[in-house]
Amino acid sequence: MPTPIRPPLVRAATPADAPGIAAVHVQSWRETYAGLLPADFLDRMTGAEAQARREAFWAQNITAGQDVVLVAEAQGDAEGTVVAFASAGEARDHPGFDSELFTLYALRAAQGNGTGRALLHAVAAALRERGARNMALWVLDVNPTRDWYARQGGVEGGEKQDGDLRELRMGWSDLGTLR
Repeated sequence: MPTPIRPPLVRAATPADAPGIAAVHVQSWRETYAGLLPADFLDRMTGAEAQARREAFWAQNITAGQDVVLVAEAQGDAEGTVVAFASAGEARDHPGFDSELFTLYALRAAQGNGTGRALLHAVAAALRERGARNMALWVLDVNPTRDWYARQGGVEGGEKQDGDLRELRMGWSDLGTLR
């Protein structure tokens, strides 16, 4: 009889998770954006220097404690390995929204078993505990997970251009819907 797939454990990140978060950040960009973004840009965003910068950033960010940073750990054979992460905090440029989902990245191997949904709901709960009522995010228009956010109840509402990149705002007017 096959071993049932256990959903990952979602928990608050610690500074010791920074290398795992950086690795997921880089690998998920490679898996998601290969063929969708210019190769030279993707190389700059996912090379060894970028990974080192991301690791330093995440260690500092988690230590500062200002943002919500959560990780999803694999269960079973790869138990304890960070396979996804999310971060959120006060909205930066989303008029009418008080919180923002900054990141939600999962390795392709961790997708399809509720990992992303568990992280999204845990982030929403943490933001609600901090007094947030709603949440928005920016997602690249070419990102295939844009449709996933819509299936989670996110509604498109605005866009911005950053060089050659077009980003769309997705938002939840009531964090209580993400339970």
